[in-house]
Amino acid sequence: MQRDDRLEETTEELAADNVADSEETSGSKSKTRKRKAATTLTVRVPPMLGKFRETVIPTMMDDFGYENVMQVPRLSKAVINVGVGDAKDNARAMEMAQADVTMITGQKPVTTRAKTSVAGFKLREGMPIGTMVTLRRHKMYDFLDKLMNAALPRVRDFRGVSDRGFDGHGNYTLGIQEQIIFPEVDYGEVDRIRGLQISIVTTANTDEEGRKLLEHLGMPFARPA
Repeated sequence: MQRDDRLEETTEELAADNVADSEETSGSKSKTRKRKAATTLTVRVPPMLGKFRETVIPTMMDDFGYENVMQVPRLSKAVINVGVGDAKDNARAMEMAQADVTMITGQKPVTTRAKTSVAGFKLREGMPIGTMVTLRRHKMYDFLDKLMNAALPRVRDFRGVSDRGFDGHGNYTLGIQEQIIFPEVDYGEVDRIRGLQISIVTTANTDEEGRKLLEHLGMPFARPA
């Protein structure tokens, strides 16, 4: 009888442990789901993207009479290109240029190489001549927000950017003469002043739509005289 009693007590203890383990496991799964849900709810939205969704879309629909929200032009990508002509004579020049672009954009650039040989410039096919990076989604919005609101206002005697940089299909190209206008670049650590070419690709069909899109997002176009 004692053996049977002990066996029953042991069986009951094991059953209780199994129930506790099951409750603990289900509780940990529930906590994991809650953490994932909390993480999903706290995803950071770039300020420019939020502005586009809340104000630019309704304004563009009113300006151009779009019937569907999907007709509203959107930003597709931003391409930053830096020419490094002295890279053929100074290998460190390319490293410094790529370091500047990485600081400015937060993304590592790639090296661009010559497609053809040019004897007059002592240039051979395949030689490194520049560096470039393509930004999309959140990084693109963060970079353009910084460009429009922090970098361009630091240009000396800034009076706005020209609206002549459109290509006829709603895409805009802007030239920057000095990379030091970006707050991340330390003037005391750059090896030389370099210019940047920034191309903003949109889904607009016309230059007018592309200009309005960038203008509503904050691009400081110069006012006509």
